[in-house]
Amino acid sequence: MRTDGLWHPRLLQLISSLGHGDLLVVADPGLPVPPGVESIDLVWRRGDPPFLPVLAAVLDELEVEHADLAEELTDPVLLAGLDSRFEQHGLTGAVGRLPHERLKELTRSARVIVRTGEATPYANVVLRAGVPF
Repeated sequence: MRTDGLWHPRLLQLISSLGHGDLLVVADPGLPVPPGVESIDLVWRRGDPPFLPVLAAVLDELEVEHADLAEELTDPVLLAGLDSRFEQHGLTGAVGRLPHERLKELTRSARVIVRTGEATPYANVVLRAGVPF
């Protein structure tokens, strides 16, 4: 058994299988999952689990070279939390903003969408896997 980090077996398996440029999405429960894209629904009620702790756990396991957020995401608390997590993982200059419709188009090529219980509108981030060397 792992002593720390993610304990979700399928999520760990998917993260470890990602290659350079593959996409993983951490999302609110309302983001549609395109046909053919695997989803892991962690949500068990409104607000649980929250978005930021799930994102932090994924970032701890995944080498990320770029992240995209929806331009429509304006919640100051969530944005501050995102900035903090991205800074901790050296992604400060590697975060883009794009229209929500474009973000949803990106999800069509994602390997997995991880849905949280976050009830904040547009609480979604597309992570592009990098390489650790």
